Amino acid sequence: MVNLSKLLQTVEKTIATYGMLKPKDSVVIGVSGGPDSVAMLHVLFLIAPCFSLKLGVAHLNHCLRRNDSDKDAQFVEVLAQKYDLPCYTHKKDVLKYQIENKLSIEEAARRVRYTFLNNVANTMQYNKIAVGHHSDDNAELILMNLFRGSGTKGLSGIPPVRDHNIIRPLIKLSRSEIIDFLSQNKLIYVSDASNTDTKYLRNRVRHDLIPLLKTAYNPKISETLNRLSSIIRSEEEWIDDVVHPFYENTVIDVQENYIILSVSMLNRYHPALQRRIIRITIAKIKGDLRRIRFVNINSIIGLLEKRSAYGKVDLPDRIRIQRDRDALYVFKEQRMLRDVSEKYSHSDTFSFEYQIEKLVSVFIREIGATIKFTEMHMEKVSDYRYTGQHTSFFDKDTLSFPMVIRNFRLGDAFKPLGAGGTQKLKKFFIDKKVPRSERIKCPILLSRGKIIWVVGHRIDESVKVMPSTRNVLKVELLLA
Repeated sequence: MVNLSKLLQTVEKTIATYGMLKPKDSVVIGVSGGPDSVAMLHVLFLIAPCFSLKLGVAHLNHCLRRNDSDKDAQFVEVLAQKYDLPCYTHKKDVLKYQIENKLSIEEAARRVRYTFLNNVANTMQYNKIAVGHHSDDNAELILMNLFRGSGTKGLSGIPPVRDHNIIRPLIKLSRSEIIDFLSQNKLIYVSDASNTDTKYLRNRVRHDLIPLLKTAYNPKISETLNRLSSIIRSEEEWIDDVVHPFYENTVIDVQENYIILSVSMLNRYHPALQRRIIRITIAKIKGDLRRIRFVNINSIIGLLEKRSAYGKVDLPDRIRIQRDRDALYVFKEQRMLRDVSEKYSHSDTFSFEYQIEKLVSVFIREIGATIKFTEMHMEKVSDYRYTGQHTSFFDKDTLSFPMVIRNFRLGDAFKPLGAGGTQKLKKFFIDKKVPRSERIKCPILLSRGKIIWVVGHRIDESVKVMPSTRNVLKVELLLA
């Protein structure tokens, strides 16, 4: 039987090692009613005076087990009352959410649960969220990720702290230690029958594979897998520090809804470094790397290797990767990608693109117009604010050749002059009441892979002429 003081010492050491808690933190505890979360609630209640913690309880009813789910919610509410803690409960039809979002039931439940916990934390002003994962959970996940062909990120397992606010105080305890702790303290919990249903991979790993590995191969397989996890996680942190400067050198532009990478820079790197940079970029836009597989990353690398200067790859959760010559755009669509691509499939039938190496006039035969470039000193520029929509002036020192002139493409965005923020070009056209038939023909001028002028409409904020500007680039659209 586990010694109470030893268990508390393990939890306190875990909290200190990973900086999980600070004095006067406020912690909302995710309590399902099962053994892990009940044990965590009791442990945090016991150590709360040491940190002057403010505690709260949160329970999500997943509506997966009908009356049993309702009974679990009632159990947690009564439990919170015994501890004299506030309790926040919510009902969500996870099965419906799973079908609507085409997810596995486990992934749907996880997303709904963390959305709920984050909402409670933000609304009720808790700065930490405690969840009850333990070392056996971590061992199971490592094996599951191994079966999926995961890379080292997957084999690093469950992080003790995620996003600086999600903490796992029991991560160094085993399931048996937790059960002994509950028994010793006569703590009641509820059992979820679905945890024994072997149609789920995790349950097969838990009830079939790990007992077999313990009996036939390694009696301490869980400890071994957790040690592997700890080693890999530490090395991953070091590798991330090494990769970061390469990522910074590869980024052309970063906005709230997209990131642009340099294709030429990526092509200088070893494939392993390419994959790392691409994964970092996707994680920044998507928020995580769940459902992003090796085959997805390889498809993106395929875009870098193609002779064609344009291409796209669609990923799960509405992530789109789009290549435009030396620019690799990573962004998230607001709609399902299938709907978006069907709506704009006609745009593939009309396309133009011209690379501008120097200050010359370029005739765009597809629309029968010429783009003319003229360099001049600032003192020779007349009042550029009243030149009309077909002429624009730019701070030349913010630009570089070669430039690109092309038509509108899905995902295009820029910072319209005077608008105060980034805007999707599609929305810009809608707001300006530009007919759809005209949007696809509108020339778009780019420098360094970034839109600087929606020709005939608006320039980008970043390239405007300033009082400090010395050299000016005048660009004109000359219609036939």
